[in-house]
Amino acid sequence: MPTSSRPRRAAALTALTVGGALLLGAPAAVAAPGDNGDIKIHMAGTAVEARANQPKVCRFYLDAFNFDIAQGVNWTIEPQSAQAGTGATLSGVITLANGEGVTENMMLPAGQYRLEWTVVGGTGAPKEKAFTSACPDSIGVPNGGPPAGGGGLARADAFTPVAGAAAVGLTAVGGTVWFRRRRRPHGAA
Repeated sequence: MPTSSRPRRAAALTALTVGGALLLGAPAAVAAPGDNGDIKIHMAGTAVEARANQPKVCRFYLDAFNFDIAQGVNWTIEPQSAQAGTGATLSGVITLANGEGVTENMMLPAGQYRLEWTVVGGTGAPKEKAFTSACPDSIGVPNGGPPAGGGGLARADAFTPVAGAAAVGLTAVGGTVWFRRRRRPHGAA
């Protein structure tokens, strides 16, 4: 008498169906309230909306986002290299409005650092990010003229592109007005 494999297949299919139903019914693992946000390190002047981490900075700020509303974030920045020195530790609290917040601009001596943060009232482990502070040598130098004469600006960034465009525009308008006034005696139209 031939045996059918249908009862075995039916039993296997039933076992899979029951197992799948149990897995779908199980509660999903969810992060503790407030432990779901992130902090990015931005160079000063970077838009908050950028959301890209910038691991090599000079003057910078911390951008916290995607946290729960009405919470705070405790943060600490500690040096990771002897080059930075032990006095280069910073800490504070970011107050979150609508789950987001930023710090004031900060600056550290050149070196490797680690940012570590925890959520106020959160239950998760501290999160961390490593970054480098690397300021050009010209930071902190007075804006005087260049050494040994020669004129010009002391620093390349002392004259921004916007200020340059404004100066060119002002010069062009002033020159046009001067030439028009000179061409017409007594300002006659």
